[in-house]
Amino acid sequence: MDEQPEPATEPAVDAGPPLDRRAELSEFLRTRRARLKPEDVGLPDFGRHRRVPGLRREELAQLAGVSVAYYTRLEQGNGRNVSAEVLDAIARALRLSDAESSHLTHLAKPKHHKKKPSPPTQHVRTPLRQLLDSIDTVPAYISGRRSDILVWNRMAAAVFGDWSQLPPQERNWARLVFLRPEYRELYVDWEQKATDIVSMLRMDAGCHPDDPRLSALVGELSVKSEEFRRMWATHDVKEKTYGVKRLHHPLVGDLTLNFEGFRLGDGSEQSLITYHAEPGSPSADALRLLASWGTDATRAGAGAEKHGRPAGR
Repeated sequence: MDEQPEPATEPAVDAGPPLDRRAELSEFLRTRRARLKPEDVGLPDFGRHRRVPGLRREELAQLAGVSVAYYTRLEQGNGRNVSAEVLDAIARALRLSDAESSHLTHLAKPKHHKKKPSPPTQHVRTPLRQLLDSIDTVPAYISGRRSDILVWNRMAAAVFGDWSQLPPQERNWARLVFLRPEYRELYVDWEQKATDIVSMLRMDAGCHPDDPRLSALVGELSVKSEEFRRMWATHDVKEKTYGVKRLHHPLVGDLTLNFEGFRLGDGSEQSLITYHAEPGSPSADALRLLASWGTDATRAGAGAEKHGRPAGR
């Protein structure tokens, strides 16, 4: 595994105010309703008389089989007494994905438990560290809450950058993607990567609206990045478990990598993420080349980029 310090106590943060769950529920339902057109759900469209985008509240209530007053109260953030059956009906009417349905449930019917402070660190089990250490040809890392990058192997450092050179609080995908220019260069489709990160943060916020570190992260990014503010305002949520990413690496050029995300079943809210190339492809050859060079070459390449040199392109 690439040389990494043991997880330390997370630095103190200026905790932001808790996310307003009622406001989150209201905006989520409103934005989901706005994206549907009457013809999408088999309703007549009286377009010239329609003053708001998407479905009206009464149309959505009709589709879900609830009264307009009941749905209106829910969309105003009052979901205290809503049943699971009603939420399922509304989710079907809004054509929500599984991730969106889960998010709706978290917002409308939060689990009530004794409030506990956020743990000072996110620990990764030693066997998982050993597993990463044994995967020496595949970029792999473990991410935790708030898109934090917790541990990684040598190949992940070679592909994505040497995270051991960053302060622990900066080892976070949201901060990397929105605040570091080199990641705009790395991701061919930067907009999609950024959207994925924001969507996953939204899922985290639905489960943990009282997390002060998450609130602080959202507040920081909202101040520093107009693009983050725009994406956060869409209220989109999704879980990324697999897919393809195209990268432009400063040393080996273009890479097309398949990724797989494995949610750990130990209650840690951590995921193992791996990347691999199609066998026999130019990307597979490039990964082998990076593996033979190690992270020292990656650091040299990053330095060349910083000083405007082509770094082997």
